[in-house]
Amino acid sequence: MLMLPITAIVMTLNENLNLEECLTSIKDYVDDIIIVDCFSSDNTIEIAKKYTNKIYQNKWINYSKQYLWAIANTDIKNEWILRIDADERWTKEGFEELRQIIEQNRADAVYVKMKIFFMGRWIKHGGFYPNYFLRVYKKSKGKMEDRWMDEHIKVAGKTIISNIDVIESNYDRQKNISLWTDKHNKYSTREAVEFLIAKHKLKEMDSVANIFGNKTEKKRWLKEKLYFHIPLFLRPFLYYIHRYIFKLGFLDGKEGFIFHYLHAFWYRFLVDVKVYQIEQLAKKENKTIPAVIKEHYGIDV
Repeated sequence: MLMLPITAIVMTLNENLNLEECLTSIKDYVDDIIIVDCFSSDNTIEIAKKYTNKIYQNKWINYSKQYLWAIANTDIKNEWILRIDADERWTKEGFEELRQIIEQNRADAVYVKMKIFFMGRWIKHGGFYPNYFLRVYKKSKGKMEDRWMDEHIKVAGKTIISNIDVIESNYDRQKNISLWTDKHNKYSTREAVEFLIAKHKLKEMDSVANIFGNKTEKKRWLKEKLYFHIPLFLRPFLYYIHRYIFKLGFLDGKEGFIFHYLHAFWYRFLVDVKVYQIEQLAKKENKTIPAVIKEHYGIDV
């Protein structure tokens, strides 16, 4: 198969466990690979050098700001861009379908299905599959939202929902569950900050929320207009019931039970704890919400 005129952008921080398989899965199909690294202390850079000489480093703030920096400051060869995380893998079949979409000029952006593996099991239920993410788009038609969490590409053009499966295997390959909790602890901080920004109207939020839009826009609308308005600490319980019972998460076996339980009663619950603590500290210390976030989490809102 001839290479596609696509620039793949991969952002990294200590991804020695994931990066090799990620780049191996795309190297024969895209003709341009860019690595944007956040000063990794492992051998991430050495791995990257085997696949590309386009390696950049930039201080991390959050995902969207790092990605926006990459778009503005790196040598992007092509109009088509593939956004791929280090723990994601593409398949030959996926690229074959993508080639047809591009050659037939059927869209300006492409949604793929994320296929999550956790503790050796495909998480097929609970609303996690098919879960669509926009991963390929024309640079002139798309722009990343500037958000702390759950960022998406906004597209001024035609989108298509493909049958492409992209495998997310980070939590399958990394056998230590502490890696999952460490990563989601960081996610929970960003999620708490984003919720507080919306609740207290700390700044204008960039959003694709639209109940009548595509799957991503509807999902964002439900999060901002419904989930955000449910009381703290009640939200994780309702989330778990929705995912595990009504979305049939119980069909994913023991591994699915662990996955869905951690998502609700560890990750989502931790978000609410951080929101509660920040608001309580602001009252107790007579400080603004942004001041407390800056002091305790080092984040400038």
